[in-house]
Amino acid sequence: MNEKQIRDLLDSVSTGSTNVDEAVQELRNLPFEDLGHTKIDFHRDLRVGFPEVIYGAGKTPQQVSEIVAAMMPRSNILVTRASEEMATAVKAICPDVEHNTLARTLVYRQTPTDYRKASVLVVTAGTSDLQVAEEARVTSDILGNPTDLISDIGVAGIHRIVGALDQLRAASVIIVVAGMEGALASVIGGMIDKPIIAVPTSVGYGASFQGVAALLGMLTSCASGISVVNIDNGFGAACAATRINRLKQPNG
Repeated sequence: MNEKQIRDLLDSVSTGSTNVDEAVQELRNLPFEDLGHTKIDFHRDLRVGFPEVIYGAGKTPQQVSEIVAAMMPRSNILVTRASEEMATAVKAICPDVEHNTLARTLVYRQTPTDYRKASVLVVTAGTSDLQVAEEARVTSDILGNPTDLISDIGVAGIHRIVGALDQLRAASVIIVVAGMEGALASVIGGMIDKPIIAVPTSVGYGASFQGVAALLGMLTSCASGISVVNIDNGFGAACAATRINRLKQPNG
């Protein structure tokens, strides 16, 4: 339950359209609901501005579907790292869920997303980085940021970055997703005055060490002020971008 929902509930009590017992029932599961295997944090939206997200990896399809069923009446839902089996189980109880197979996400919109004007641009060094980039794009979108994605503008063809400069300059926050040596974040950081969140990916040959080389390259970038999240963490990058955009402009 978010702040607007709580205010609407309190307003309805004050006007008499909802009685006190009904309001208590609405609030009964705050701050969390215990499903046995999971304690759903329904208070998180009120505290941090977006609801709890379901991390699918390590959970069973039944567990994920039970969590979704409990959350559906109360908030928008994002499931990350969702398997095909999870998608099938969730669709059985929630036919309106949006399944992005590339991003491995499930999205359910209990209410329409309230978009702010401040935007996010996700860029990838290569097409092989798209899975992580799509996770960032989907997350950023459901959290209320108008979000675009530009793919395959890595430093091996520097002219491709120049061709995207207008879009890069127009964004409020840029998420740079890159594997191999992770150089794209440094190059963009030296050309653009916007906040940049770098996401190293596990894409690359042996000496990339499953993304460690890109992570270290981004952490030691000579372009000042670049923030770096963990390897393949498109979700975390989108959450960081949302916090930045919230300072620029609240939703609406």
